[in-house]
Amino acid sequence: MERFFKLKQNGTTVGREVIAGLTTFFAMAYIIVVNPNMLAQTGMQWGAVFLATIIASVIGTLIMGLVANVPYAQAPGMGLNSFFTFTVCFTLGFTWQQALSMVFICGLINILITVTKLRKYIIKSIPRSLQNAIGGGIGIFVAYIGLLNIGIISFDAGVPAMATLNQPALWLFLIGLALTVILLICKVKGAILIGIVATALIGIPMGVTTTHDTISFTEACSQLPQTFGAIFTSEGLGSLFTDVSKLPLVLITIFSFSISDTFDTIGTFIGTGRRTGIFSDEDEQAMNTAPGFKSKMDKALFADATATSIGAIFGTSNTTTYVESAAGIGAGGRTGLTSVVVSLCFIISAFLATFVSAIPSAATAPALVAVGIMMMSSFKEIQWDNLEEAIPAFFAGIFMALCYSISYGIAAGFIFYCITKICKGKIKEIHPILWVVTVLFILNFVLLALI
Repeated sequence: MERFFKLKQNGTTVGREVIAGLTTFFAMAYIIVVNPNMLAQTGMQWGAVFLATIIASVIGTLIMGLVANVPYAQAPGMGLNSFFTFTVCFTLGFTWQQALSMVFICGLINILITVTKLRKYIIKSIPRSLQNAIGGGIGIFVAYIGLLNIGIISFDAGVPAMATLNQPALWLFLIGLALTVILLICKVKGAILIGIVATALIGIPMGVTTTHDTISFTEACSQLPQTFGAIFTSEGLGSLFTDVSKLPLVLITIFSFSISDTFDTIGTFIGTGRRTGIFSDEDEQAMNTAPGFKSKMDKALFADATATSIGAIFGTSNTTTYVESAAGIGAGGRTGLTSVVVSLCFIISAFLATFVSAIPSAATAPALVAVGIMMMSSFKEIQWDNLEEAIPAFFAGIFMALCYSISYGIAAGFIFYCITKICKGKIKEIHPILWVVTVLFILNFVLLALI
């Protein structure tokens, strides 16, 4: 174990890595509940998504630990699953099979750009301010979805308003939200997961948490064939490119998946790896200059991209590197052994399907709000007093929640970024790739208007 993970070289021990793995798992385990609740709205069976979420997390995290030897965990990403459900399926009208197919292609694209220099050019094409705006905007969107899912926001008057608190589920949500916030502020390890479980337990005497619609591990296994390999059927890849009129929309959606996934991962790696020494300056430079898989980050990016395609095969949205891995890193995790421990925890959780499926949306909605709040931290890097930066950031971030579409927010951000640069006489600062993507977004809006 010492030889494989190089524990001494990385200044860690087996005990420290185990504690780090447990810490990371408890920080991100909410996804086991939240992801099936999210994707099931598209028509996918809850049990199938439940197992697909766990399988994708296990495989992706194991690849991260055994191939890259870094302490990062993977699971279906928040924000990306909401994009999958509410934008791709609900707004754009794609089936969940087609959406999974696009996620699969996204994974293949990310593998390609990982082993070529194209990755570097794509990363450089998106200005830092827009990257931060997109990350924070997804946070707002996720929190908004949590509020809408529980019905705390009402549109009965034609405009958003707080609902009348005359239902037990709404009171349970407020209790859960307060509890989760208190746990987070007090820096309790596994605060979000503890909040979900505690809220669900409180919901039992309130009649909100019931076992009427629960499923067992066996039932979940029986549902998995619905999603496993669905992308290879006539309803998946077989139908994705048959409608020529939707081809630009398909390509733009795949691009949106890829960009969001790529920048979430890069940001997590750089943000947590620099100050801890997991990724040295030399390693980051090697990633930008050396071909193939010479650096830790190259290997980690490959693991992330591979996990996305694997997850799509089993039946879940983009599997990505979790920023909650920072919790385990903060606890001392420095090697892939941390990731292996996280994978084992996910395996164990699969056999708790009956309990997990009993957790109501009133218990998971606070988790969405809390995660959304944490994702908004990237807004602090934006210079809001500089209109040249603030205007594109507003449309890329805040606007995506207002128009209830992540892709539309990104499109508006790109468009207004180009407009501000043109007005300031800084056209040369607009990367050619950004020009191409912006034109594609505009063409998409034109096509949608003509349909």
